[in-house]
Amino acid sequence: MVAGGRGVRAGAAEGAEPKQFRPIRGVRMLCRAIAPFAAHPRVGPIVVVLPPEHAAQPPAWVLESAPGRIVVAAGGETRQESVASGLVALPPGPAVVLVHDAARPFVDAALVDRVLAVADLGAVAVPGLPLADTVKETDAAGLVARTVPRERMVVVQTPQGFPRSTLETAHQRSRGEALATDDAALCERLGTAVRVVAGSSRNIKVTTPEDFAVAEALAALAGDV
Repeated sequence: MVAGGRGVRAGAAEGAEPKQFRPIRGVRMLCRAIAPFAAHPRVGPIVVVLPPEHAAQPPAWVLESAPGRIVVAAGGETRQESVASGLVALPPGPAVVLVHDAARPFVDAALVDRVLAVADLGAVAVPGLPLADTVKETDAAGLVARTVPRERMVVVQTPQGFPRSTLETAHQRSRGEALATDDAALCERLGTAVRVVAGSSRNIKVTTPEDFAVAEALAALAGDV
């Protein structure tokens, strides 16, 4: 569970709590993100990667979100470093690893099942949604270079599922290379096949202040607290 960011784009002021600690209809976003995994019968230990100052003294509510199953790791300067830190902290045993962003608080069990079904076969799985908008590539001056066919384009979500050995190798070999925006991209560099499974339109990423308003509305529509 990648929760090592500070939420600058969400409007977090210097010294304020990270965005993932903020409540959505009275429930902290990180708790909402953890809940579907804590409830899933296939999920064992949950490594929560927090900003270093919070990892040193984890809030009690983080540990209570899945009693006896939470392992805390300190995040790095980048998301990639944070995931690598979480992998090091992951206890031995699990052969499949799910990587999820705490900024996506509305995962459901069906989505987790779809990702696991592919990862269980030894492949990398990512949830994706087809693009609805026209996509244009621009040059440095902001002029349109071309219109990109969107029929085979998808926007990718988390949780992403990996054979543990594949993900660990991908992170080990990525040291010193250009950063990737998700873990599947690191596996792609190894030549590993990545399969897209159906994502969820409800599985939004909360990044900006406006996203929090959308998240509040989604929680209300679902009859959440």
